[in-house]
Amino acid sequence: MPELDERLRDAAARMHRADHLRRLHESTAEQIQQAEHTLADLELELSLEEKDVTRLESGVSAILARLLGIREENLARERAEAAAARQRVDGHRARLAQLEADARAAEAELAGLATASKEYAELLAEKERQLISSGDARARELADLGAALDRVAAGEREHAEANQAGQAAHDALGDVLRHLNSARHASTWDLFGGGLIADAIEHNRLRTADQAAWHAQRALDVFSRELADVGISARPHMPKVDTRWFVDTFFDNVIIDVIKHQRIENTRAEVAKTAQWVRNMNARVQARHAQLSAERARLLARREKLLRG
Repeated sequence: MPELDERLRDAAARMHRADHLRRLHESTAEQIQQAEHTLADLELELSLEEKDVTRLESGVSAILARLLGIREENLARERAEAAAARQRVDGHRARLAQLEADARAAEAELAGLATASKEYAELLAEKERQLISSGDARARELADLGAALDRVAAGEREHAEANQAGQAAHDALGDVLRHLNSARHASTWDLFGGGLIADAIEHNRLRTADQAAWHAQRALDVFSRELADVGISARPHMPKVDTRWFVDTFFDNVIIDVIKHQRIENTRAEVAKTAQWVRNMNARVQARHAQLSAERARLLARREKLLRG
């Protein structure tokens, strides 16, 4: 019986792991589909921006712009917009590649667990036969307690993983917020005459924030999959960091400075709202984890009482 119990515990752990991986794989597949659609839109946007640059570099539009004396300004603006669009495409391609890598990893591990459910069912049947033939009145309840403990342990583990993913997402969002706060300070300075130095700092901080935003989206992807694994459906998306500041550098005046400042503030508010959502969801996960821990303690106490009795 002890050897059978050990085999049953191992089989249960393998089966729970397979179920966990299937849920993660389903969530990842949905994220891949969404990411592919978004990437297609971003690639189209990049193509249009690059065509605008080409028109100003040669052709009728370039000639007219040169005659009007606005070619260089327009070309600089279009190149800046194309650069910003290219950065978004590159970041999303990296996100999609990571999601596809996650899916492949889950598939590979699932292949090794293909027979887990069958093995578990066979061992359960064997355990049932032995318990029925033993005649011990406690045997049935002990078996039920063992199964309940396995379920609770799996739930604890899954909620702990979700909590860890939520903390990582919150940290990544905090990184974006730090860069945006720095950009806001530089923008405030620019409103009061900071000039080119303030513009340069603002430029650097926003570019860094845009890069950090892709890492934050990756962390949100992982968090949403872990939430799905504990029965919570959510698809959090990272607010887009407004990169039009880059274009505005060529038209620096008080009005533009005010607009840039407002854009930064709006982006910061959206990121802060997402961070608050992550905190709230993590609080739910932690509360459920505490409930499961209490349930496990109760089951263990009952099991000990039966064994000692």
